[in-house]
Amino acid sequence: MERPPRLKTEIRVSAQLRRCSAAGAFAHVAKKGDPDAGAVAVKVFIGRGDEGPMARLFIQSMTLEGEAFWREPFEGPAAEAKIDEWLAKERRIDPDLWIVEIEDREGRPFLD
Repeated sequence: MERPPRLKTEIRVSAQLRRCSAAGAFAHVAKKGDPDAGAVAVKVFIGRGDEGPMARLFIQSMTLEGEAFWREPFEGPAAEAKIDEWLAKERRIDPDLWIVEIEDREGRPFLD
């Protein structure tokens, strides 16, 4: 089965940043990965909790058929420190990983 052509990661991340800005949210690239084919992690700040700053994490993954989809490794909000630790470990395994951080009052991840 032939995989459909994909946009470069750099272009997809740039479009996501523009969508965030147009909607009144602040977003930036915390870590750049491979400009052509790096995976993307999106950390969305959602406020403070008992453990300090809280966020949600979305990771871009691929199905066996080559279709991209988003998953939440923590299945909901988690302490920012816990997410940062998870991302640091993931970057050691996959240095091509992009990390996008979003601050939005509504907690929107602006995923594809």
